[in-house]
Amino acid sequence: MSRLADYRVDGGVALVTGAAGGIGAALAERLVRDGSNLVLVDRNREGLEAVAEQLRVRRPDRQVTAITADLSERDAAADVVAQALADQDRLTLVVNNAGVALAGRFEQVSMDDVDWLLAINLRAVLAVTSAALPHLGPGAQITNVSSLFGIIAPVGNSVYSASKFGVRGFSMSLRAELAPRAIGVTAVHPGGIRTAIARSARLGAGVSAAEWEAGLKAFDKFLVMPPQDAARRIVDGTVHRRPRVLIGPEAYVGDILARLAPSAHASVFEYIARKRAGL
Repeated sequence: MSRLADYRVDGGVALVTGAAGGIGAALAERLVRDGSNLVLVDRNREGLEAVAEQLRVRRPDRQVTAITADLSERDAAADVVAQALADQDRLTLVVNNAGVALAGRFEQVSMDDVDWLLAINLRAVLAVTSAALPHLGPGAQITNVSSLFGIIAPVGNSVYSASKFGVRGFSMSLRAELAPRAIGVTAVHPGGIRTAIARSARLGAGVSAAEWEAGLKAFDKFLVMPPQDAARRIVDGTVHRRPRVLIGPEAYVGDILARLAPSAHASVFEYIARKRAGL
C-alpha cells in the first residue's frame, strides 16, 4: 500500500482535547497559526475560553469552537463530537491529548483512583476516537498523546503507565486498521515537558507528605521542555503521519532502555532521574 500523503493543516478542522493549558494549548496555537480551524475541549471552562479567545484574535479568519466537557463522563465524548460537527460540519484531525496523573505506588492508591485515571487517560481516548471515526474521511488523521511512561514503567507510576501503554497499543493497532481508509494514526511519547500535570496530580491516600515533596522535587528537575517545543514536534509528526513521535532526550533514552533492558529499565531510569534531581 502506498504511503499516505502528508496531512494538510491549513483549512482543516482539528479537535484537540485538554486544550486549556500545557501541551494542548500549545498545540492549538500551533495549529491555528498554520491555518487550522479548531474545536477545543477541556473541563476547565475559564482556561479554555481564555485560550480560545486568544486564538480568535490571532486568526480571525479561522473558526475556533470551545466546548467545556469532562471526558471522564460516559456520554461526554459523543456529545463533544456532535457539538463539533454541528458547529463546523466536519473534522479532519483528532488530537487526544487530555490526561491526568496519579501519585503513588499501586498499593498506595484506591480503585476509585484507578477508575478516575483510566476514564480520562484511556477510555476517553477510545471514546472520542469512536465518536469521531464515522465522520473522518480519507486523508484524516488521529494523533494520540501517550507518554514516555507508555514506553517504560518506572516505580510509582503503575496506573499511569498502564493507561499510557494502553494508548500506545491502541494507536498501533488502529493505525493498521485504518490504513485501508487512508486515515493516519500517530502515537506521541513526550518526556519531560514543562506542564502542570505533576503538581495537579491526584494524591493516593497512602502517599506521605515527605514522599510527595520528594516526588515533586524530582519532577521539577525532569519537566524542562517548553510545551511550545513539544507542540512543534507533535504537529510535524502529525503532518508527516509518523507512527510515533518521541519528544525530549529522556524519551529517546527510555526507548533505548526498554529495548536493551526490558526487565531492568525501571530501576535504571529511577537511578538516572534521582541523580538528575540531586536526590
